[in-house]
Amino acid sequence: MNETDPIVRMRGVVKRFGDEVVLRGLDLDVRRGETLAVIGGSGSGKSTILRILMTLEGIDGGRVEIDGDSVFTEERDGREVPASEAHLREIRRKVGMVFQHFNLFPHMTALGNVMEAPRRVLGLPRAEAEARARELLARVGLAEKADAHPARLSGGQQQRVAIARALAMQPEIMLFDEVTSGLDPELVGEVLDVLRELARAGDMTMLIVTHQMHFAREIADRVVFLEGGRIVEEGAPEAIFTAPEKERTREFLQSVLEA
Repeated sequence: MNETDPIVRMRGVVKRFGDEVVLRGLDLDVRRGETLAVIGGSGSGKSTILRILMTLEGIDGGRVEIDGDSVFTEERDGREVPASEAHLREIRRKVGMVFQHFNLFPHMTALGNVMEAPRRVLGLPRAEAEARARELLARVGLAEKADAHPARLSGGQQQRVAIARALAMQPEIMLFDEVTSGLDPELVGEVLDVLRELARAGDMTMLIVTHQMHFAREIADRVVFLEGGRIVEEGAPEAIFTAPEKERTREFLQSVLEA
């Protein structure tokens, strides 16, 4: 794969849930190392894009590629066939996701949560997995909380552990799905600070679904506004937030910023 090729490519992607069409022929490219903010109203298809890239949802039409590899099909004996579980596992190793709900293992410490997947999935020796986990907990500002269980951590701290846990698998792409929406307002800032630091490092591709418009404007290289399963408008944050071309984008931003 050429380094200039998009690391994520979605072409004509259709996704239905029953009779509801959530994505309607979506085309989306994400460049390697880009921080992309995806904004839009409830039900616009934002989170579905992330869940498809994580292979948590399949597709009903179109094609999805990650790092040049088709996600839901593979070539076998010169034919394209549905992806095997082994193929999907390989794709998943390139992608990390942090959800709105932290989903930490309650019986494990912060350190244990971050160590678990590198040991079980990557087969890292305990000492190496622990060293990586401690380094990542320090990176998200929680070095001193390594031995604390989730119940003893605030929501913001739990979300930062969840970020460290996803980073521990050393993914090429990180997906963040409304990671601050379940937090008390005073805890939002500490999680956004971690995302800022990751974006500044610039060595990872990040897709951030967020309703924090000021944050999206500050952190993103590009913003995509989604409605009804289609991209209405996309561009640089300054253009989208100060002079959107589409009337619908203006209406959405006005309603969100006023709220």
